[in-house]
Amino acid sequence: MSYLDISVSKVAVLMGGSSAEREISLLSGQGVLQALQSLGVDASAFDPAQQPLETLKQNKFTHAFIALHGRYGEDGTVQGALELLGIPYTGSGVMASAIAMDKQMTKRIWRAENLSTPPSVWLPPQDQTPDRIRAIIEKLGLPLIVKPPHEGSSIGVTKVDNQDALGDAIALATRYDPDLLCEMFIEGEEVTCPVIGQGAHAKALPVVRIVAPEGAYDYQNKYFTDAVRYHCPSGLSAQEEKAIQEMSVAAYQALGCRGWGRADVMIRASDRQAFLLEMNTSPGMTSHSLVPMSALAAGISYPQLCMQILSSASLDANRKAVAT
Repeated sequence: MSYLDISVSKVAVLMGGSSAEREISLLSGQGVLQALQSLGVDASAFDPAQQPLETLKQNKFTHAFIALHGRYGEDGTVQGALELLGIPYTGSGVMASAIAMDKQMTKRIWRAENLSTPPSVWLPPQDQTPDRIRAIIEKLGLPLIVKPPHEGSSIGVTKVDNQDALGDAIALATRYDPDLLCEMFIEGEEVTCPVIGQGAHAKALPVVRIVAPEGAYDYQNKYFTDAVRYHCPSGLSAQEEKAIQEMSVAAYQALGCRGWGRADVMIRASDRQAFLLEMNTSPGMTSHSLVPMSALAAGISYPQLCMQILSSASLDANRKAVAT
């Protein structure tokens, strides 16, 4: 939809949920809820962990703003349920959400599209043998990154500096996910670039450069400290900023994303090559979050951003009907 008639709309802000990112989702959702209400939208909080989704239909909600993060909220599952209920929702559809939540599948698509992403090793449970694990360092070198491929917010992620630390890193990652993803560590600057819109109309917002203490942009520093410094404008050259924006839009389009998203990128210090890390299809909207920061630099206030995202709410079913 291109316009939201708030006089007849009843919006559920989906927040909380049952993922490891529940705490952050509640913060994001409360921010979105207050912003929409400040603009006169009939919006209410809705926690899928506390009531079944079918009550959305029973309570006559017309739209859903998805402020859920991680599993069961960002991975296509709630999107599929909303498709069945016929309730338009914000963000990417079922397929794009599921793919973007799976970092290994995301990498496969980006590589097929010749988009730069760090070399990696993916190990499903049956391949996590001592020989295969030892070979990780031979292939990727040190330091390297170990992560669960279906989590967000840096949950379960470890930077491994020596061989002795690899076992503990794997044990942590596999607490959250039976699969294992190990990536070559890219030494350099970390940046992120939000994208809004759909298809050929997708556009990038300003790049945010992230400076974390000792490079530790982890869960705690992301949300609960003021130790991280964010630069927007990024301080990159105009040419480099444009290249990151173009790469982020291409990555977004390759996955079939719509509505909004955020690409996380590393810029290698040695040669300034950019590497895509992941695509977030339901980014954070907390006081520390990066999409609102970038939008503000583009002249879009937090409430305006929330309304713009909400106005893009749609269904995959509607898109298919239009296409035929």
